[in-house]
Amino acid sequence: MMEYKLHRKESLIITAIDIIDELGIQGLSTREIARREGVSEATLFRHYSNKKELLRAILDYFCKFDYDIFQSAELMKLKPCDSIRFFVKLSVEYYENYPAITSIMQVFEAVRYESDLEGKIKEILNNRTGFIKQLIEKAKEEGELSKDINSEDLADLISGLCREICLKWRINDRNFSLKERTMETLDMVLNSLYSGTGEAEV
Repeated sequence: MMEYKLHRKESLIITAIDIIDELGIQGLSTREIARREGVSEATLFRHYSNKKELLRAILDYFCKFDYDIFQSAELMKLKPCDSIRFFVKLSVEYYENYPAITSIMQVFEAVRYESDLEGKIKEILNNRTGFIKQLIEKAKEEGELSKDINSEDLADLISGLCREICLKWRINDRNFSLKERTMETLDMVLNSLYSGTGEAEV
């Protein structure tokens, strides 16, 4: 019984993500989820008491691989800048393999006005930029990047370029390689700040 319950809850989340991807957040309704799942709305409410609770579960699902990616990047024991590249590479590969999940990034602004969800969105964004910021700090310490670089600003720049390219990818019906475009842009940014001497520029 418990296995069925867990399976159904995840199935409802995946269906909700598909609806958001196809119709936007405005098209997400408990009625549409129930229709696609072939269940009654009453069944849906047995798993999620309201739409807000479901949205929080969707946000949890969206970021559930983040810590796995963080740990993988750390276990590789790469140089800091290469760890940043590795982290971004794993993220965009995940998005290319599951395009619908990228729709959740595009609804952050819409759902953040829900008091119960704003904190979760901040947590997702802060964890991602915080991880990149830590790697930037290490890169500065090891001489890969100039010590004059503002770590938080660069972390925001990297996170922002990833979201912006992903949005462009979605708008253009995924008619280019998300991975290639993102990695090329990231390399352009990091290489422009990298001395190549093993010592920080002054």
